[in-house]
Amino acid sequence: MRQALALAAQARGRTAPNPSVGAVLVREGQVVGRGRTAPPGGPHAEVVALHEAGERARGATLYVTLEPCSHTGRTPPCAPAIAAAGVACVFAALEDPNPLVNGAGLRFLREHGIETHVGLLGAEAEMVAEPFLKRVATGLPFIEMKAALTLDGRAATASGHSRWITGEAARAWVHARRNIADAVMVGAGTARQDDPELTVRPPELDGRQPLRVVVSASGRLDPALKLFGGPLPGALVMVPPGIRAAAEARPAAEQMDRGMSWVEVPQSAEGGVDLRQALAELARRGVNDVLVEGGAGLNAALLRAGLVDRLSVFVAAKLFGGNGLPGFGELGVEDPAQAVTLRETRVSQVGDDWLFQGRPSCSGQGRG
Repeated sequence: MRQALALAAQARGRTAPNPSVGAVLVREGQVVGRGRTAPPGGPHAEVVALHEAGERARGATLYVTLEPCSHTGRTPPCAPAIAAAGVACVFAALEDPNPLVNGAGLRFLREHGIETHVGLLGAEAEMVAEPFLKRVATGLPFIEMKAALTLDGRAATASGHSRWITGEAARAWVHARRNIADAVMVGAGTARQDDPELTVRPPELDGRQPLRVVVSASGRLDPALKLFGGPLPGALVMVPPGIRAAAEARPAAEQMDRGMSWVEVPQSAEGGVDLRQALAELARRGVNDVLVEGGAGLNAALLRAGLVDRLSVFVAAKLFGGNGLPGFGELGVEDPAQAVTLRETRVSQVGDDWLFQGRPSCSGQGRG
């Protein structure tokens, strides 16, 4: 099963809206087939493993990180293929909560005389599949927020410069994280000030890049920004109602190439973008996993709304002092007891910097 989990982890970022799944077939103590989920439209992990095993799948044991599907989507169902191949036993780490599956795959296998077991390394499998599991359960994608701060909590100097607070190792971590994210999100202020590309550099051999997402209350964004000229799948600008038409009417909009499209979402009480609805729209588009990279206003708004699943904050051994810009906007904390706290906290050294990770919880607010 650990081999199957490693295969599932390798597929992250390439499978949405499907989960990343790994499968290993074992016969007489020997691995005879391995597979991981292909990009949408391609075979699922179980079918890849069965194809590699061929006739050696008969009488074999299948280890798979998620319950095999039993419904027809873009590809035929996996459970009948497993039964037809003569697999004798199936160990699934998790049941699939997708209403289209939800135990039906395992029932099919049992009804066809295949021994089934569920729960082997289930906790580890949940960590790998968490983005998919959250989207299916809540209609919202998994949100990891990344920030880079100085020892005195500054994300930029008073003039707005932030390159580079952290070292090369931390920046490599960010590119690796983008590589497994379905989308990378920033606020309009960060897009204007930093002009980030939000791409994986260097790209993987398959050339795959995450969707870039900008949240903007005004729609005032220069079409020459790097994130709009990047590779497919391009960028979404999420704006309140009425902004899209006005923005598209501007002459500058004619310069916007394939890399930009507008999406209107409901307005928040403050007049900006309703972030919960924005994330729900991404989930409807099949996005399982979003990496948020600032700025301070977007970070604070997501935390206030209880929409962040994991917070990853790099701290560099530097001081900006004075009027340096914070990494987080107003959180409504008036008493230390109201502070955003981290649960399941992990601290690690990445090059010369320190990485603090955990699940944020705000007093009186529920998670998204």
